[in-house]
Amino acid sequence: MRTSLCKCDCVEPAVSTSQENGRQENGSQENGSLPSQLRLAVMRLARRLRQESAGAITLSQLSALATVEHHGPLSLGELADIERVAPPSMTRIAAHLEERGLVARSTDSTDRRVARLAITDAGSSLLRQTRTRRDAFLAHRLSTLSDEEREILARALPILERLRADSDESGQAARVDGAGRA
Repeated sequence: MRTSLCKCDCVEPAVSTSQENGRQENGSQENGSLPSQLRLAVMRLARRLRQESAGAITLSQLSALATVEHHGPLSLGELADIERVAPPSMTRIAAHLEERGLVARSTDSTDRRVARLAITDAGSSLLRQTRTRRDAFLAHRLSTLSDEEREILARALPILERLRADSDESGQAARVDGAGRA
């Protein structure tokens, strides 16, 4: 099997001519290739969407900002748990967001040792601009597809949402190895 160098400089298996012909003839995926192809397509699209942010903000900062917007004021510990990062990392992320005026830190009314983060108008505006840019990018890309292709994507959305779900049927967090790497 040949390998090829993708844009992110990682080596990925190239699709053989027989695999290409097999998919074209019967529309099916050879055993084991669908997970790899789906992973690559999703990662590349996500990477491209991240480039459509409305400002110089890291993915971790943007994710934390969106979480604060969605959940309302959160302590640093709560935010770290939701984002699944170590508390010291969240402290640094929150400091950057606060320096840029995207979140405001206040003392918890019931426990003065706890700081809570709330999104500011500037933070809401940045998220709105980022979402608008990303939606516009996707709308443009979707406009290049046929009606049938757009319909296929629309029908696939519930399936993709189920794949995105954070737990398996037993309710346990889905993990591939003990370190939590998927």
